[in-house]
Amino acid sequence: MDFIPVNEPLLNGNEKKYLYECIETGWISSEGPFVKEFEEKISSAFGRKYGIAVSSGTAALEVAVQALGIQKGDEVIMPAFTIISCAMAVTKLGAVPVLVDSDMHTWNMNVDEIEAKITPKTKAIMIVHLYGLPVEVDQILALAEKYRLKVIEDAAEMHGQTYKGRPCGSFGDISTFSFYSNKHITTGEGGMVVTDDEKLAQRCRMLRNLCFRKDIRYVHDEISDNYRLTNLQAAVGLAQLERLDEFVKRKREMGKYYTEQLSDIDGLIFPLEKTDYADNIYWVYGIVLDRQIQIDNKEIQKLLAEEGIGSRTFFWCMHEQPVYQQQGFFEGQQYPNAEYLARKGFYIPSGLALTAEQMKRVVEGMHRVMDRI
Repeated sequence: MDFIPVNEPLLNGNEKKYLYECIETGWISSEGPFVKEFEEKISSAFGRKYGIAVSSGTAALEVAVQALGIQKGDEVIMPAFTIISCAMAVTKLGAVPVLVDSDMHTWNMNVDEIEAKITPKTKAIMIVHLYGLPVEVDQILALAEKYRLKVIEDAAEMHGQTYKGRPCGSFGDISTFSFYSNKHITTGEGGMVVTDDEKLAQRCRMLRNLCFRKDIRYVHDEISDNYRLTNLQAAVGLAQLERLDEFVKRKREMGKYYTEQLSDIDGLIFPLEKTDYADNIYWVYGIVLDRQIQIDNKEIQKLLAEEGIGSRTFFWCMHEQPVYQQQGFFEGQQYPNAEYLARKGFYIPSGLALTAEQMKRVVEGMHRVMDRI
C-alpha cells in the first residue's frame, strides 16, 4: 500500500510549457521576464499596486519588516502560535516580538488581547492568517490607526482567500506571501512582498538585491541579502496562478468531504467552515484533539503513519522555542490556547494532487486510529 503524503502539489497546467520557454531562451535567472509578469499578476490578483518577488516566504517577511524601518528595541505585536519566520524577521533586527494568545475557534490570534500589549515601544502589528481562515482584520486596522502603528500582513497561507470580500494580502502597509510547495500557488520555494506604497516597494527591491547602490552597482551602503526569485520559479508560479480559482474550489470540496466523513468520530475538533467574514479555504485540513483525548499530536502522527497516512503537527509556540528561551525572550510567559493547539493540533493529507481514493483511505485510517485510542 502506497504511503499518502501530507501534501503533493498539482503541476499539470502550463508549468512545463513555461519552463521550456525559460530553457529555450536562456532566461533562467532573476533577470528573466517571467519574474516581472509574476509580480504584476500577483499584485493585481490580490489588490495591490506593487509586487516584489523574493526567494521564500521567510525572505518576504524579512524584507517587509526591514523596509518598514523596524529597529533595535522596537516592539512588534504578533501571535504566539505561528511559524518562527514571523518572529525571526523581527529579532534579526534586534527588535522584540510581543506575543498574543490564540482564539480557540479560528486558531488565529485573539484580536481582543492586542490593545493591552501596546506600549510606547510598539511600532507594528503583524497579522498572520492561519490554516484557512483570516484574522479579524478591521479591529487591528482600527488599533493601528488609533496608535499610529504599521501593519504587516502575513498572507502566506491565504492565496485566494478574502476578508469581507476583499483579498487577503491587500491589508495594512505591506503584505507577504509564500509559494512553498504546499501552498495553493507554488514555485517550489519562493515568496512575494506586496504594497501600495511606491517608496516602500522601491525599498523592498533594494533589500531583495544586496542593497546595490543605484549609481555604482558593486558599492553598498547597507547590509542586506540575496533574496531574488528565479525566472524558472516565476514561470511555475504563473502557471499556478492561472488555476487559483479552480484550486480554491477544490480545497473547499476537500474540506467539506473530510468534515462530513469524520464528524461521527468523538474527540476531534474540526476547522470552522465559515465565520461572518470569510469561508474557509482549507489551506490544510487541520484537526485538534479534544481535551478528553489523552495523547498528543506526535502520538497520533505515529498511529497515522502505521496506516500509511502522512500528517504534520501544528506550529510550535514562539515563547517555547528553545532558541528564544536561550536568548532570554518571553521569560515566564504563558499562552494556554496557543500551547494547547501546538500540542493537540495536526493536519492530514490535503494537497491539491490528492485523489478521491486517497481521501477515502485517509478517512478510513482516521476511524481506525481513533477506534484504537
